[in-house]
Amino acid sequence: MKEKIIIIGGGAAGFFCAANLDESKFEVTILEQNSDVLQKVKISGGGRCNVTHACFDPRELVNFYPRGNKELLSVFHKFQPGDTMDWFEQRNVPLKIENDNRIFPESNSSQTIINTLVEEVSNKNFEVKTKSVVLEIGKIENQYLVKTNSEEFLADYIIYTTGSSPKSLKLIQNLGHKIIDPVSSLFTFNIKNETLKDLPGTSFNNAEISIPKLKTDESGPMLITHWGLSGPAILKISAWKAVELAELKYQFEVLVNFLGINVESAEEIFKKFRQGNPKKSIGSSKIFAITSRFWHRILWLSKVDLEKNISNISAKELHKILENLCQNVMKVSGKSTYKDEFVTAGGVDLKEINFKNMSSKILENFYVAGEVLNIDAVTGGFNFQACWSEAWLIAQDLNLKEI
Repeated sequence: MKEKIIIIGGGAAGFFCAANLDESKFEVTILEQNSDVLQKVKISGGGRCNVTHACFDPRELVNFYPRGNKELLSVFHKFQPGDTMDWFEQRNVPLKIENDNRIFPESNSSQTIINTLVEEVSNKNFEVKTKSVVLEIGKIENQYLVKTNSEEFLADYIIYTTGSSPKSLKLIQNLGHKIIDPVSSLFTFNIKNETLKDLPGTSFNNAEISIPKLKTDESGPMLITHWGLSGPAILKISAWKAVELAELKYQFEVLVNFLGINVESAEEIFKKFRQGNPKKSIGSSKIFAITSRFWHRILWLSKVDLEKNISNISAKELHKILENLCQNVMKVSGKSTYKDEFVTAGGVDLKEINFKNMSSKILENFYVAGEVLNIDAVTGGFNFQACWSEAWLIAQDLNLKEI
């Protein structure tokens, strides 16, 4: 007789786990509270689904996880991005590695990934119930009783892959698990500053941003938005310092270097250009890898006339220009969530999980995976990879059990 598994949560971790379970041993039901499954997969990567990242060494891979890096090392030694690629390619879903090492389906559509996962689960004759909100989980002898808004289920095993909604965290907390309070990760900085005003869409290939109060910095592409600053450099620093920034109530100062080089190097570039172009006006001089509009804004802030001859720029004016470009102090006054990759830090305390198989140390025959754990990563396919790897471990552990 088949044993019963209830998977609570129809997202990436829940579906990937079901897709790898042995249908000859188990009767599986996925309970999803929304009307659609795999919603985050659908919107990931602008609707293309950033499946994983081309980093195939577990020791390097864990460096992209602000929380969970130690615990995930053993997990990634058993299932890493190369295994994810193999898994999808064996099911006729070719994947491609882009220049920034993000991995997408060749179809450029998240629907390809969704269809594959849904089809795998359907072929095993597992049941998927949408609009099923779990209200309570209790024990009846050696089984779990799962009560939803519409019916009740008995299960020999629970796989908890709900994501990080407050209700789902409360539910697992009621069962005895400790919860690390969730805070936003991967968010943009709200900044009102004359440097950025009316320049949304302006990008910088390799900016540097630091938060002096937290003695931390990041570099990478950066983007001016309607609200302030975004892009990989901002998102990375928001992920690594998610807890500390929440404690600061998102009110802090940042030091922005739009060029990503130090003042001395920038001064050298400026002087070299001036030497070769002494008759040019400062406004028409293309000295640094920034847009003309942004250059004009920097000159305006530095109180330098656009028409002024470059050879007539004083040492004081040059100092002000370079300060605005390389050492621009701005006040952050809030955050905006990065919608496509919405992630939270916080969740189930990792000390209470056995990372050999993702089982709970508190509850018998109970497994936990995905964003409900206090694990999160920077943007680039890493959060999904944690889901795939954790889910695969659970499926392997269950498949090897003597039924």
